[in-house]
Amino acid sequence: MIDNRELAPIEQAMEILNRRAGSYNVVTISRIEGFLNEDILRQALDLIQCRHPRLNSRIVGELDSLRFETEGTQRIPLRVENKLDNEEWQEVVLEEMNEKIDSSKVLLRAVLVRIESESSKNYLLTTIHHAITDGLSGIQLHSEILTYCQKIASGDRISEVGTLPALPPHNELLPEWMPGFRGQVKGVLFLLRLKFQMLWNKPETLGFEKVVPTELRRCGMVHRQLDEEFTQQLVNTCRQEKTTVQGALCAAMMFAAARKIADLQKRDVRLSCRSYVDLRRRLKPVISEENISILASSLTSFHILHPNTLLWELARNVTQQLEAGLKRDDIFSVVLMSKKIIESLLSRPNEVPVTVALTNVGRINIPRVYGSFELEEISYIPAQAAFGGVFSAAVTTFAGKMILNFMFSEPSLGRDTMESLVNNAILCLVEACNNKVVTLMT
Repeated sequence: MIDNRELAPIEQAMEILNRRAGSYNVVTISRIEGFLNEDILRQALDLIQCRHPRLNSRIVGELDSLRFETEGTQRIPLRVENKLDNEEWQEVVLEEMNEKIDSSKVLLRAVLVRIESESSKNYLLTTIHHAITDGLSGIQLHSEILTYCQKIASGDRISEVGTLPALPPHNELLPEWMPGFRGQVKGVLFLLRLKFQMLWNKPETLGFEKVVPTELRRCGMVHRQLDEEFTQQLVNTCRQEKTTVQGALCAAMMFAAARKIADLQKRDVRLSCRSYVDLRRRLKPVISEENISILASSLTSFHILHPNTLLWELARNVTQQLEAGLKRDDIFSVVLMSKKIIESLLSRPNEVPVTVALTNVGRINIPRVYGSFELEEISYIPAQAAFGGVFSAAVTTFAGKMILNFMFSEPSLGRDTMESLVNNAILCLVEACNNKVVTLMT
């Protein structure tokens, strides 16, 4: 099916980053039990490329005239990596995050990582251009790939694959009062208000340990897991404290960042926190999860942390600010003004945009078992090498267990610094869930 069109502003922003800021993609990681081979996976990838119009597209044109084009799109690349140890999959993730997608050819590539020490253990990695995906889309796509793998491995004949209807540009999905002149005015007012908030609150950041040009930055990762027992304990404690898991995670990350910034000084610390929001259920009509697209926006909250600020108090404040932001049109203005926001950030590459950023897709409701294949873990991580000094994480909860992939721009933050921040944040959560009084300076 031919579906050529101009890129919407948020899609343009992602391609600008892809061309000018090293890599800017989303890597989704599945750990699969079962004898998954290259031939089965190759067939499944061909099927999903037929099913999803944007996977059968490429991006052409100069930065001021970017278009999706179907003609000339290449087959989804697939390579196989053999690794000795079960932890070596992380090396492949780092490679994938830091390799730019050649968007003039195809917008997705895949890697099958085989673990030689455990012959039935595999990792499936997909790297997708951020212009056509968000965290939830990548996860749903893995479920679909495994569904096809199950049918192929079982010998089922798949004679025809129905192509999903292509989604219209984002400006046509937004509420009717957003597109056009009125939406542009709202967008400009939103940017002015955000600028004022930044100037008024003056949030501190982790800064840069080392400054290098944007094109020389790389994205690093620190991977952590919370077991089922503690994940449930965290959820239950959040309910008791009348906050959300998003609020608790943001608060713990801000505590870790503030302690680093204050360097043991008992003083107030002003911080900013960016939370990413799924737009699917906030659009009319609601967008099905089977449609892959970048259907996410963000809200930025501002906080003053005093030495005696309680973690749960901060978590509730995050939740309250997000709830207030969702009642406004800000999440739609971000989508409309994405290109201007990204161009502004790239023009100031040595400024840190926010202190902390968190994308959390929450509890994932996809099957675990696909015939002879079992999905044991699934997570994702956006590559964000361009933005130095931000303490960021991507979070999923699947099969009762929470996975946190922390991403950071190197060498603006060193790995030792990130490990320390991550350990501090998780310790805050553990202590707070075990009824300890956790304040900023304890």
